[in-house]
Amino acid sequence: MKKRILLVCGCLLAATMFTGCGGSSAGENGEVNVYNWGEYIDEDVIDMFEEETGIKVNYKTFDTNEDMYPIIANGAADWDVVCPSEYMIQKMLDNGLLLEIDYNNIPNISNIDPVYLDTVKEFDPDASHAVPYLWGTVGILYNDTMVDEPITSWDCLWDEKYADNIVMMNNPRDVFAPALISCGYSLNSTDDAELQEAAELLTRQKPLVLKYTTDEVRDMMIGEKAAIGVIYSGEATICKDENENLQYVVPEEGSNVWLDCWVIPTTCKNKENAEKWIDFLCRPDIALKNFEYIYYSIPNSAAIEMIEDEDILNNEALFPGNDVLSRCETFHYLGEEAEEKYNNLWKQVLSE
Repeated sequence: MKKRILLVCGCLLAATMFTGCGGSSAGENGEVNVYNWGEYIDEDVIDMFEEETGIKVNYKTFDTNEDMYPIIANGAADWDVVCPSEYMIQKMLDNGLLLEIDYNNIPNISNIDPVYLDTVKEFDPDASHAVPYLWGTVGILYNDTMVDEPITSWDCLWDEKYADNIVMMNNPRDVFAPALISCGYSLNSTDDAELQEAAELLTRQKPLVLKYTTDEVRDMMIGEKAAIGVIYSGEATICKDENENLQYVVPEEGSNVWLDCWVIPTTCKNKENAEKWIDFLCRPDIALKNFEYIYYSIPNSAAIEMIEDEDILNNEALFPGNDVLSRCETFHYLGEEAEEKYNNLWKQVLSE
């Protein structure tokens, strides 16, 4: 679903990027082919893994779950370990694209909070195919010098006084979520009437929207080119560090809480090394290092215990309380027919 702002990842990881899985020579103990979101790892972690294990990392990034999926489904490359979001993991499981993980080879999974391991069961019922990596929420980032009062509701996205000052996401599930929730429906709705009502709400909103984008929300909000933006929590934290006028809120009606996990595709050629990679990233010091670089929430309890800065621990964008999480839903894979409904309705909104 997600979600990342791609900056200079290609340059930072130039030494480890590759075009096809056969494009790099193996290290002392073989290799592992890693497919991940852009800007979703501290590049030093890759070097540390290679130095400690002797395993060569062939690393490449994707922009969205939807870009990643056909690469895996078509077997276009022999990726050993991939990091999709929850609903896409469910789709990959339904289509027989994932191997079971041998948790005996991942002792550091004991550092993952059981809450997140239980969440995995929502999209991986046997909890045998996915290891939590990072998580977060979707909410509203607003500039408190450009709005009349503190934002608490999705209603602001339809307030005419913010015309040409609203930035929305540009993919069907993320853009339909606030509309469905505002109508009183689940963000996993497949009901034709409910989806049509949400589409009509988005169509009414369209004249107020400055831009539909995902990659530019952060820069637009930091640069005060918009008053309100729908954004992922990690991006919001970075924005707030850059501009003290920005505030992040998960609307009172509820929102999406997402979870990205490591999985092993059936095309994997280096399963043992893939499991070593996953175990390494579950290590507390490594999880903390990634957190400090990425600023997305970590499910690693042992790593969280290592955080000494109280301001970080009390940052609700990074670590929301149960009062926030209790009103949030994870996205579910709704099937190909429902995917087509969302895609067609979103195209309809954009064309009107």
